[in-house]
Amino acid sequence: MSQADTNSSRETSNSRTGGQILVDQLRIHGTDLIFGVPGESYLAALDALHDEAAIRFIICRHEGGAAMMAEAYGKLTGRPGVAFVTRGPGATNASSGVHVAHQDSTPMILLIGQVARGMIEREAFQEIDYRRMFGQMAKWVAQIDNASRIPEFLHRAYMTATSGRPGPVVLALPEDMLTDVAAVADGRPYAPVEAAPDPGALDQLHEMLRASKRPLLLLGGGGWMGEGIDAIRHFAEANDLPVATAFRRQDYLDNRHRCYAGDIGIGPNPKLSNRLHHTDLLIVIGARLGEMTTGGYSLLGLPRPHQTLVHIHNDPEELGRVYQADLAINSGLNAAAHALSRLDPISFPSWGDETEIAHLDFMAYVEPESIGQVGVEMRAVMAILRDKLPKDTIVTNGAGNYSGWLNRYWLHGGFRSQLAPTSGSMGYGFPAAIAASLVHPDRQILCFAGDGCFLMTGQELATAVQYQLNLLIVVINNGIYGTIRMHQEREYPTRVFGTSLQNPDFVALARAYGAEAWRAESTEQFAVALEKALATRGARLIEIILDPEIITTKTTLNAIREQAIAARG
Repeated sequence: MSQADTNSSRETSNSRTGGQILVDQLRIHGTDLIFGVPGESYLAALDALHDEAAIRFIICRHEGGAAMMAEAYGKLTGRPGVAFVTRGPGATNASSGVHVAHQDSTPMILLIGQVARGMIEREAFQEIDYRRMFGQMAKWVAQIDNASRIPEFLHRAYMTATSGRPGPVVLALPEDMLTDVAAVADGRPYAPVEAAPDPGALDQLHEMLRASKRPLLLLGGGGWMGEGIDAIRHFAEANDLPVATAFRRQDYLDNRHRCYAGDIGIGPNPKLSNRLHHTDLLIVIGARLGEMTTGGYSLLGLPRPHQTLVHIHNDPEELGRVYQADLAINSGLNAAAHALSRLDPISFPSWGDETEIAHLDFMAYVEPESIGQVGVEMRAVMAILRDKLPKDTIVTNGAGNYSGWLNRYWLHGGFRSQLAPTSGSMGYGFPAAIAASLVHPDRQILCFAGDGCFLMTGQELATAVQYQLNLLIVVINNGIYGTIRMHQEREYPTRVFGTSLQNPDFVALARAYGAEAWRAESTEQFAVALEKALATRGARLIEIILDPEIITTKTTLNAIREQAIAARG
């Protein structure tokens, strides 16, 4: 039999529905979890999942939560997180998670059930043109109109999501296409590719490092794997380099490591900002140098930084997009890290003492010393959490001023122990904690959430309880949208409007879902509640009642208001 006859025979024997072909490809590409809300538009795919033992379908309560779970899965594993939603409202709800994946450079695939092909362009029930809708926030958006092309499209989706700068891919699946029968061979498992750095550019970087007196290494971006992180740590150790991390990438180096200097994000350590300002060689690997990591584009000169800048990134379109580097290197981050780790270390670097000082400055800045605050003292809460929780705890959060205590005072134990959106999306922390518990059921999971943040995706407590997940949620309840109130008091002092919240009883709410819960109105009550929570398994929630005046780690609402009034004369 010829090769052509063999291929023809294989395809004939593989006669299946589009839904079955799709599920077979998901299995081939290593998908083990799918997060979704069921819809009639993809019943054929759900039917195929019924008999697929290798893939677990996690039933969620809102498509936004499902998409954020998939994004968090992508962060944790380096493999595309998969979400499955229905057309129209399902897709629009899921867009919040796609936006997180885009700005956070996370591999993700969103599968959307679509109206039947014969109804397209008639504004049929819940019809949307997804190419137009997701065009700006996804790496690739497509619709599969022919079931025989599903293996082709799925392979491309996985390759696109993981190669170069990772990101989300969106595929629309017409419901009648999923019921079509086609004979087609399965695709190959995807294998992400990385560009290697130019050897001449590495030699140039090495000479620049040799000539430097005050270098600083800045890590960020998406696409890192464990081996790459190990290699870049080796490079830093061999050259005794101070290492900073970009906004919400604090887990890229163990925060207790002697080279770790802290993170450059919202409210960074002033000593680290000063160190960045005065460095004579800034080596940036992976970070886009976006608004949050550059202090609103103020820490580096525009468009040419006053620091000598080496920028290594896995997307050539990011190099020179905002900052004009002295040396720009397009490379996969892991490939670049391995190449750097093989360079000859700089002998007796002149900056060794500065690296030690930078780490000591960081440790002093994150020491949660008590100030005798009445009620719940958040610094003391962080000290208790640091003392009681394991070093490898996976910590998650969304957006809001409440996260300031976590960002400043928590010490991350290493790679993939932080799940937080660089996109600044509220509601992210709890779905991320669910994904973390599913991927790492043996590890402690801590979700840190504000009252407003938690209620955006809090209905996923039903998901956590349904799947008997082991995670701890700490809800900071101050009865306001804190970040917005802070800005409101600064810009429009005494004219409070639209930022006050009337919240439910979070303890009663959690118990109604079937979770254990406690309330803390003092630091002592929190310590007792945490002891009880750690002695219990399952979904557990501790509600902290916090005075809204305690708005950041550094100041109060009243102080902000008085300063704003004084500035206006």
